[in-house]
Amino acid sequence: MFAVIKTGGKQYRVAANDLLKIEKVEANVGDIVEIGHVLAHGEGENVTFGAPFVEGALVTAEVVEQGKNRTVIAFKKRRRQNSRRKIGHRQLLTTVRISEILLDGAKPSKKAEGKSAPKKAAKAAETTEAAAPLFKAPKGEPDDLTVIKGIGPVAAKDLNEQGIITFAQLAKLSDKDVAKIDEHMPFSADQIKDWREQAKELAK
Repeated sequence: MFAVIKTGGKQYRVAANDLLKIEKVEANVGDIVEIGHVLAHGEGENVTFGAPFVEGALVTAEVVEQGKNRTVIAFKKRRRQNSRRKIGHRQLLTTVRISEILLDGAKPSKKAEGKSAPKKAAKAAETTEAAAPLFKAPKGEPDDLTVIKGIGPVAAKDLNEQGIITFAQLAKLSDKDVAKIDEHMPFSADQIKDWREQAKELAK
């Protein structure tokens, strides 16, 4: 039996025991998550389509790993204006193993995490991260990090929340610090090193 599911704005054809990488789901490794958006299911030539979803159909999956996709670079250059912009993005991914395809309101054999539990865990994680940033912010007025090409308002806010608020801090980042940011934030090492070089000039 197979099913076509929708999660993270994408559609996937799955069967039991399939390994699948989907956009991040707030759950711990080993948790069972439920995917209720089943567009179709079938076996052989017998296929049932939903409108848009199949009523009573459910797919359960076990979380195998939480990770990140490879970095995607968007580079823009305008002729005769000496203008360049480089932005990187690393999509957070969850690797899951499809456990069961359930029809007609059948209950899963393994209990999934309650919907409120992942939200509470996510809020607790956010609170912990907010309470313990990666770096200690220096005293004084912060610099406008958006002056650096590749750092937009969202990226600047993320860096500020992790204690990076000045050009001098970015300029003094060691390779070990770069690796730490790469691990805990959605920025690539190459991207951070580029910002570091620009920050050295601005810090002067």
